[in-house]
Amino acid sequence: MTRKLTVFAFASMVFAVVLSVASDAGKPVTANGYVLDSACAFTKGLKKPISAQCAQACAKAGSPLVILSDNGTVYWPIADTTPSSGQNERLLPFAGQRVTASGKTYERGGSSAIVIEKIAAESGRK
Repeated sequence: MTRKLTVFAFASMVFAVVLSVASDAGKPVTANGYVLDSACAFTKGLKKPISAQCAQACAKAGSPLVILSDNGTVYWPIADTTPSSGQNERLLPFAGQRVTASGKTYERGGSSAIVIEKIAAESGRK
């Protein structure tokens, strides 16, 4: 009987942990930074886009746009819907520009994603 109780207790704890991870509501965040091509952020180590035209061309070719924040965090814009959808269409008007984006952030395995609630061109800074 003790073994069954131990197994039940362990299974209950595992279920509680899985449930808490699955229901992660994200953390509120405001990110300031550049909208640029994801490949350039990683393979070229750019701190800002070469140009708006370059970022737009990469996005139109299918490369995901990301937000490279001032602290170096790369935010992958995601949708919180199922099925999910790409966010390039929403970011394309800001490609190569500085933005302020607010929403909810999710982290997993060293990656950061953002569900954007508001995004606007950053004013007063180039």
